[in-house]
Amino acid sequence: MYLQHFGFERKPFNITPNPDFIFLSGTHKEAFAHLLYGIQNHCGFIEITGEVGTGKTTVLRTLLNQLADDRYRLALIFNPSLSAIELMRNIVREFGIAGAGDSLDDLQQGLNRFLLEENRVGRTVVLIIDEAQNLAPEVLEQIRLLSNLETETDKLIQIVLVGQPELASMLDREELRQLRQRITVRYRLEPMVPEDVVRYIEHRIAVAGGRARGLFDKGALKCIVERTGGNPRLINVLCDRALLAAYADDAGIVERRHVRQVLVELGREGAERGLGRRRRLWWSVGFVLVLGGFLLALALLSDTLNRFGDTEDPQAGRWSLSQGGALPEKGPSGATAVAAARQTPAVGELYARVDGIRRQLATVSSGRSPAPGIVRLASLWGVALETGDETPLPELMAACRRRGLTLTRFDGSLDDLLKFDLPVLLELTLPGEAEPRYLVLLSRRGDSFRVFPEQVGQGRLTKDELAGLWSGRAYLLWKNHEEIPFVGSRGQRGAAVTRLQRLLARGGYARGLSSGVYDEPTIEAVTRFQAEAGLVQDGRVGPQSLILLYRRCGYPEARLGETPEKGQDAS
Repeated sequence: MYLQHFGFERKPFNITPNPDFIFLSGTHKEAFAHLLYGIQNHCGFIEITGEVGTGKTTVLRTLLNQLADDRYRLALIFNPSLSAIELMRNIVREFGIAGAGDSLDDLQQGLNRFLLEENRVGRTVVLIIDEAQNLAPEVLEQIRLLSNLETETDKLIQIVLVGQPELASMLDREELRQLRQRITVRYRLEPMVPEDVVRYIEHRIAVAGGRARGLFDKGALKCIVERTGGNPRLINVLCDRALLAAYADDAGIVERRHVRQVLVELGREGAERGLGRRRRLWWSVGFVLVLGGFLLALALLSDTLNRFGDTEDPQAGRWSLSQGGALPEKGPSGATAVAAARQTPAVGELYARVDGIRRQLATVSSGRSPAPGIVRLASLWGVALETGDETPLPELMAACRRRGLTLTRFDGSLDDLLKFDLPVLLELTLPGEAEPRYLVLLSRRGDSFRVFPEQVGQGRLTKDELAGLWSGRAYLLWKNHEEIPFVGSRGQRGAAVTRLQRLLARGGYARGLSSGVYDEPTIEAVTRFQAEAGLVQDGRVGPQSLILLYRRCGYPEARLGETPEKGQDAS
């Protein structure tokens, strides 16, 4: 109805997914990079969760396009509300396996033969299960058994579970702990930040043939951001109706009054003035229920970060990279380190100190949540984060992104972590405590570290004490100065690749690279840098490679060895 009025060739805000309109926001790019990393590195199990309408299908379509060549065999299961044997039949059919039989055992044997043959010819087999929150526990157990199909050195099948947040809750059940422990890559899709909402709207308008900038005025955009909470599906609904309202008004642009008019028509205008973003998000759900008649269970952001690695994140995001690419070997847990200490009389004193520090941690309230530690870390970068003490990690990550910082999850050894020389948030475990504790390393002098909260160890701990306390998980806060996303696919193109090439040239690893194509010379330059930095030489550029590359190029950063707070010494 309004297409000719605004000069569109087609409707810009259909709810039905259309690959022509794919837009990857920051959180979508991170989810895609996690997927690609997990598959290309044969991590086994990958879990992606997100609320209804946050763009999980968009990420999957992007992944399928990326893997559409003869190096991969793909199977996509859309309706997982099946029994274990029905699911196996669907998997066998999707992979095109003939003569596998009909019993569960025959189906599994047929799949095993197929996987061995695909591995022999060098192809990666990927099984994607959408809406995985609908899987019954016994079916999830059958899926876990599929991961037993492996060689001595490699996982034969990469399994991607995609679903709503209920999936993560279900996997936390005690009876599914074996499956949970096998999921090595996790990410939770979050709503888009305001800047991405604006870019999303402009992108869809441009693809539809309209004028991208100026069609929605600033007031309209602000109202859309506030009322949708950054949910792409809600944005589509509201923008479509606002365009119709502007057309009916014979207006040349969409103004705030048109958006408000739509909300009035839906019986929602004025219902939430003065309420915070979370309440607005709930009203947005009501809005879509009234408008479209489809059910959206849009919940508040989870108070706990989805497990990622051997347990996500939610940037709820995290990278489980030892470098640009491979996962590190897991460092010793606190329990393992203390057990070793008990066996060596010479370090009995160390064990006693660690035990005393644990008792201190159990009584310090500021170490119970990651929020105070993240705020302290941000201050070392000159950024004042305004968050509550109980703000969960997904929201903290989003708050950091809005201020130009990236919070990246790390799993590995203490020595690998200290290699980055960044102030860092450590996750600690206490005996008998279900929830972790958090400790910030502020600065370092030799093997002595100044920590926050200061009540722990009188504000200073040794490296050996940290090794006895640390769970093996940490969070690095850093600045992606050139806004370079994960780069690792040969032939990848774009401005981000050009910025990476310039960065490599600035660091002295390449000359004359500015093609914007991730080609062989660029991969060789990345590999040379990784070799010098002591990283796995996989030719892929992730957060940890970027951290060290920015340092090599002299970008300003907070340093663990050079970050005394005001009034403190440099130790």
